[in-house]
Amino acid sequence: MWIFGLNGNFGFSARSTAEQVTKGVDGTGLVAIVTGATNGIGKETTRVLALRGVHVILGVRNVKAGEKVKEEMLQKHPGSEIDVMEIDLSSQASIRKFAAEFIATGLPLNILINNAGMMSPPFTLSKDNIEQQFAVNHLGPFLLTNLLLDTMKKTARDCGKEGRVVNVASELHRYGYKEGIIFDKINDKTSYKPVIAYGQSKLCNILHCVELTRRLKEEGANVTANSLHPGVIATNISQNSSLLACCANIFMKNVPQGAATTCYVALSPKVNGLSGEYFMDSNKAKASSMARDPELAKKLWEFSLTFTEKN
Repeated sequence: MWIFGLNGNFGFSARSTAEQVTKGVDGTGLVAIVTGATNGIGKETTRVLALRGVHVILGVRNVKAGEKVKEEMLQKHPGSEIDVMEIDLSSQASIRKFAAEFIATGLPLNILINNAGMMSPPFTLSKDNIEQQFAVNHLGPFLLTNLLLDTMKKTARDCGKEGRVVNVASELHRYGYKEGIIFDKINDKTSYKPVIAYGQSKLCNILHCVELTRRLKEEGANVTANSLHPGVIATNISQNSSLLACCANIFMKNVPQGAATTCYVALSPKVNGLSGEYFMDSNKAKASSMARDPELAKKLWEFSLTFTEKN
């Protein structure tokens, strides 16, 4: 628990930082993509992965801001391998372009960190006319993962190391719509409640990993998929939520602590073989019963395909 900083089942607590939970890990030779890497926990995740020797691709909307982060990282850690590529998760055309350009580089892909997201905006539609939070927080990562999955499987076969898909979710997945996912009202403005819709999208992040895990195990692929709650952190994702900002003043983690669980799930050897799990404070945790429902996960997968195959 954050207030007391108690260690959990893997020996870390909410107070642990990203550097602490990856101490001694050598990521040399690994390649990772981190979306939303220009600020907050995405930026710190990039820094710590690069510090551990990982070649990091920053997937960003603002390339100029990404280049600035790259320059800053290289000043702190000369010799790091960092590249910047443009991606807008509200546009499926942009996601497809990013994936195609990455694949064209011929680089392997060991780790995909779906970190980018948005929280509680007024009702808006994405560039593909889908409710923005559902589009950016779930459909974008869902499509990106599917487009890069063959590359990850091949990389795992070629190098003999487990590939990892990491979805940054939230404990707010417990506080979405009572139905869990309002499949028939995704774009219904009258049903839209900003924070609850955010919870719905974070529930989707966890269910995505549940069904992806089932599919990967079925085909014997050496790739895992896990989700996590980073903690309550004062970053710009919460700018639309006065409730979260208020809570953050009391219970917030700093950014190095907020990035810890992401870096742990991405790099720690203690996570080898674990898939379809939910993590918090760099330890295994238990998601809601709805987030562990395999039938709901399958339904969401098929529903998501209908959006990503037609755009």
